[in-house]
Amino acid sequence: MAKKKKASLTDEEARLKKKVVERRGKLENAEGDAPFRKLHKRLKRVQRLRRRLATRKRHAMGKKKADAAEKTAAAPAA
Repeated sequence: MAKKKKASLTDEEARLKKKVVERRGKLENAEGDAPFRKLHKRLKRVQRLRRRLATRKRHAMGKKKADAAEKTAAAPAA
């Protein structure tokens, strides 16, 4: 049996967001629906994971590299 390829976090987040918006429109009482709550929790979990990874990456770059990157990004705008 072949392994299923893992979807990227952004793809999964977009897919979950679409499902949540679609279901929220159909439901009268979104808080009382357990499957909807489960789906919403999964979306929030993926969002937390994405934010954690971004923070970890920012910290790993270090202060000097981050300052240099900010200066080069700001230079073309000026």
